[in-house]
Amino acid sequence: MRHILLLQMTWLFSTATIAVEQNVNPGINKPLVDPDYEIWLQRFESPGREVFDLRETIVKAANIQAGMDVADIGAGTGFYTRLFASAVGAQGKVYAVDIAENFIDEIVSQAEEAGMNNVIGIVNTQKETGLKADTIDLAFVCDTYHHFEYPRTMLRSIFHALRQGGSLIVIDFRKIKGLSSNWVMSHTRANRETVIREIESEGFVLTEDQDFMKYNFYLRFRRL
Repeated sequence: MRHILLLQMTWLFSTATIAVEQNVNPGINKPLVDPDYEIWLQRFESPGREVFDLRETIVKAANIQAGMDVADIGAGTGFYTRLFASAVGAQGKVYAVDIAENFIDEIVSQAEEAGMNNVIGIVNTQKETGLKADTIDLAFVCDTYHHFEYPRTMLRSIFHALRQGGSLIVIDFRKIKGLSSNWVMSHTRANRETVIREIESEGFVLTEDQDFMKYNFYLRFRRL
């Protein structure tokens, strides 16, 4: 009984902490309130951007199987969403999740034109993915974690959306003095070690730490 009571008190404390989480990076998403899709297309899908140049390698590393349900969180212009939709096939689903309605409208429209009927668009908030509980096998967060204004709250939302044993992949900028650009050093809130610590504190276990990118890190976590 004492053990159960302790668990309940711990859960209540954690819930209360999350409920009052402060915005850790106010204003970072202001440019994405009403983005021009074509302008961001040039930024996101252009040679020289590491996560675009290595997109096929990244998708292979993600080990996505036919029939899986995947969430591309911070989908942007949707180039990963489209790759995932092909990988999961007709029996799987890909949720394109983004705070920018313009992006989601374009992603869904392009998917329909391409005959990809397994893409579902979700316009989410700063605190919620918009995904129902136990609906996905993989959450993919690429160059988006540093845009989480409420990281603990968003991680809890991702945790609930994942099925037991599901994975969370986080790719983000390396924040290393002397390696990272001045823009990354000022724009990116957390370094790799901080990201790992924050994610593990929300019930995830680090299972992969791959080192095939120069300017970005690749981490995979499992939901217990």
